[in-house]
Amino acid sequence: MADILVIEDEDNIAVALDFLLTRDGHSHDRMATGKGAVERIRDTRPDLVLLDVMLPDVSGYQIVQDVRADPDLADVRVLMMTARGSVVERRKGLALGADGFIAKPFELAELRAEMARLLDGPC
Repeated sequence: MADILVIEDEDNIAVALDFLLTRDGHSHDRMATGKGAVERIRDTRPDLVLLDVMLPDVSGYQIVQDVRADPDLADVRVLMMTARGSVVERRKGLALGADGFIAKPFELAELRAEMARLLDGPC
């Protein structure tokens, strides 16, 4: 199973993700703010980062941009999540280097499918 870093400030969503990831057998950790996220990604090298767009301190867009600017982190996959799931938001996230983009609230099946696609196998 995968090692996943969840960067999400909303506790109710983080709890739902914790339940899903635990049930599916993934190891995971959570940050509730964007501050220090790039350093944490660099230190832990997760297989996948579930990244909220709107975070305290540093936005998800800035984090994905910083991750993509670091050649050593090229293999880290980033799935962005936002409550503002407009086409413009999606385009911006993907243009900055996100591997996937999902609107909140999401169906668990949709999240699972997107995670499986990014991790190259069933979740």
